[in-house]
Amino acid sequence: MALVAAFGSVSPLAADEQAQDRRLYLPAVTASKPPPPLDCNLPGGYSALSVSGPPLTEDPETNHNLNMGVRGYGEVDETLDLVQLGPVHDSRAPQFAGMFGDLRTPAFTTAYRAYNWSEDCNCPVDNNSPWGVTVLGMGVQRGETIYTPDSGYDIGGDYEYLVLYAGESDLTLHIGREDEFFGYVLHIDGVCTDPELLALYRQLHAGGRDQLPALRGHQPFGVALTEEVQIGIRDWGGFLDPRSRNDWWQGR
Repeated sequence: MALVAAFGSVSPLAADEQAQDRRLYLPAVTASKPPPPLDCNLPGGYSALSVSGPPLTEDPETNHNLNMGVRGYGEVDETLDLVQLGPVHDSRAPQFAGMFGDLRTPAFTTAYRAYNWSEDCNCPVDNNSPWGVTVLGMGVQRGETIYTPDSGYDIGGDYEYLVLYAGESDLTLHIGREDEFFGYVLHIDGVCTDPELLALYRQLHAGGRDQLPALRGHQPFGVALTEEVQIGIRDWGGFLDPRSRNDWWQGR
């Protein structure tokens, strides 16, 4: 007791204060709540059409023409609005407002240009183009149903598109029956593809591509993965500007 009296006693409150003085204060870490999983299953089902001419023999998972994820695209600083690039060239051209259930002109969120491909290195190089934009990011709600654009074409049986490639998050569509890049080819990215459509494509590809899935205009095929989906369009191989009012947004 004398020893305690000599040095003084330490109250529980003082001990706690001393402990707090020695405590390390670290920044609080709060885990963000992950978004709920997407349901990419859509009603309706899918059909196939026979391919006209020889089927492609390239591996779509590594081919830069079939698979936009292989080619890639880079962001550019260009106007995020409709642009006037001359008169209406094709009144039957695909209309991108048809990608949305309410047929709206969406907010243009990001401008990109697709990379050019070098056959020498078998790799993407620059993204130079005569057009300011060749891939367009458009604003959506995550989980929003995405549709094929309407067009005035019929490739047989009231179908408008042949699915040249279907991945888990992207689609390559051809207005035509050839397993080739004749005429209009659309690349749509940032969409969770309906598993039923994905399974049908993989089955037909494994079977030799004598048939491929076919889609009608304004037919749902997936849901938006994030708050942006991307679209690129080609005509006989060359990428065009998806902002063109008199091509893909007529009357807007």
